[in-house]
Amino acid sequence: MKIHDKIDVDSKDNSAAQVLGALTYDILTGYFQPGEKLRMTRLKERYQVGVGPLREALSQLMVKQLVVVENQRGFRVHPISKDELIDIYETRSEIEALCVGLAIERGDDEWEAKIVACAHKMKIHAELLEKEPHLWEQYHHDFHTAIAEGCQSPALLQVRDSLYEKASRYRNLWLKKNMVDLSVFDANKKEHEALVSALLSRDVDAAQSLIRKHILSPSLILQATAVIDHPFD
Repeated sequence: MKIHDKIDVDSKDNSAAQVLGALTYDILTGYFQPGEKLRMTRLKERYQVGVGPLREALSQLMVKQLVVVENQRGFRVHPISKDELIDIYETRSEIEALCVGLAIERGDDEWEAKIVACAHKMKIHAELLEKEPHLWEQYHHDFHTAIAEGCQSPALLQVRDSLYEKASRYRNLWLKKNMVDLSVFDANKKEHEALVSALLSRDVDAAQSLIRKHILSPSLILQATAVIDHPFD
């Protein structure tokens, strides 16, 4: 999913698809907090749409496990938990490693060039870490997507995208708690550089080991804190 820094609620195109994108963004970035009740009056005002498109979007978010429904009591943002955090990140690390292995096997020169370009963009926009971490996260997303796309498996990429989106809520908490700690991002930068080197060298074992460790890092940091129990303190 593309992360945008602004939601255009004035657009005349009030389709359910547009609402779905905006509402997904708001949930993933924490505008609507885990467990928060999604009141129709507030949603109608924010997105400038009627109940029909909202209900359609909310139904799709239920399928994506970002929203839960209460009997006769409306919708709530899907809660977060340490158990879910561990499950998502452990599964995602293995899926990402599988993508990396296949990408090294199948990726061509164009794949390598795109990885290098995305890594460069992420590096030169490092100043966004302190000012607009969610904007920097888009460059980070593009970098990892460029790597994974080399696997050339639509089915595998679909699974990966779903896990990436579910992990985004937790990763954004990690960003919020660590964006002022430059040592954390210095380590993150070194992990990216080592990963690029392993990918370009076509070293499957090293690349898969690095990607597993890299994916699991935010999970391990969040598990060691109380952020999951009190995410917005």
